[in-house]
Amino acid sequence: MSETETRYAPGRVRDAILQVLSLSSKPLSIKQIQERVSQVIGPTPTSSVRSYLRLNTPKSFVRQDWGVYSVRHGATLGVQRSLLDKEAWQPPLHIGRAQLIHADCFDWLEQQVDNSFQAVLTDPPYGLHEYTAEQQSKLRSGKGGVWRIPPSFDGHIRSPLPRFTTLTAQQLEELRSFFFVWTRLLLPKLVPGAHVVVASNPLLSYIVAGALADAGLERRGEIIRLVMTMRGGDRPKAAHKEFCDVSVMPRSMWEPWLVYRKPLEGRAQDNLRKWKTGGLRRPAPDKPFGDVIPSSPTRKSERSLAPHPSLKPQAFLRQVVRALLPLGEGTVLDPFAGAGSTLAAAEAIGYTSIGVEKDRYYFDIAARAIPKLVRFHANGSL
Repeated sequence: MSETETRYAPGRVRDAILQVLSLSSKPLSIKQIQERVSQVIGPTPTSSVRSYLRLNTPKSFVRQDWGVYSVRHGATLGVQRSLLDKEAWQPPLHIGRAQLIHADCFDWLEQQVDNSFQAVLTDPPYGLHEYTAEQQSKLRSGKGGVWRIPPSFDGHIRSPLPRFTTLTAQQLEELRSFFFVWTRLLLPKLVPGAHVVVASNPLLSYIVAGALADAGLERRGEIIRLVMTMRGGDRPKAAHKEFCDVSVMPRSMWEPWLVYRKPLEGRAQDNLRKWKTGGLRRPAPDKPFGDVIPSSPTRKSERSLAPHPSLKPQAFLRQVVRALLPLGEGTVLDPFAGAGSTLAAAEAIGYTSIGVEKDRYYFDIAARAIPKLVRFHANGSL
């Protein structure tokens, strides 16, 4: 056994192979697997990857062709692959300065040139149970599944919410693994000083933050979106009359957006001169960009343009997008584009952007919604 192999605990290479294959929408060659595993756990010999594949096939892996493997159904550590394994990808769409791509972002990122993007702003699906094909089907049919469908209130239909409190220990580990692998793939594609802003929530932000930092990004704080949501504040289930003065958890009145940055190359001023990144654009010369942004739930008029369960308002997104390119130059990437709200915000500001969306259903929504969201005004009118 080589010196490199002895550094790893038993099964770590196998688990890393499971991670990278479970987060790919297609079978991978041994060389591709070795490259991704090396990004996850450090330099790993091809011979070690080949040995683990051989020893764990067919129990955990399936050999699709000579030297080409996929993960066996049921052996995966995550669920990202299960959404659209056999979906035919659609051609990229150009909408103004925005480019919308139908692809699996894990596979797509690997194909990009290093130092390609100056900023990332995304509201990820977390690769969790809520976004499997089964649960998305239930959500879209109105049955909910693990999604919480809040009751109507004063005649208003509330948007569905994922039940993050129901996640098991294994699903939480899948979450950490998902973001760690994603960040390792993303990191070389960012220019030095590029900011990465990721939407989260108070229940899961500590796991996401740890994964981003462990993968090599520098923590730069959080942006607090002050918004009242329907999450939390409920009385004990089936005992709300008995414990009428009790809430089982706080009513959510804020939303954390994690702020990270790829390490600078030299000083901030050096990085700004060379890469046009490293700082945040001020709203005005005498006003720095702040980390608390008053907001509100996305209005019905805006949701009607882009029906997505996690749609964030343009009034909020445009402020964040604008800040991410300190000199107004570069490309903003959203690798989990959803209904295209980040791309619309970038287009409204005048920035170049690229969005990657795996789900054909949301890709089609984004294609229709982006031009409408660009024209949407903060006062709720078109």
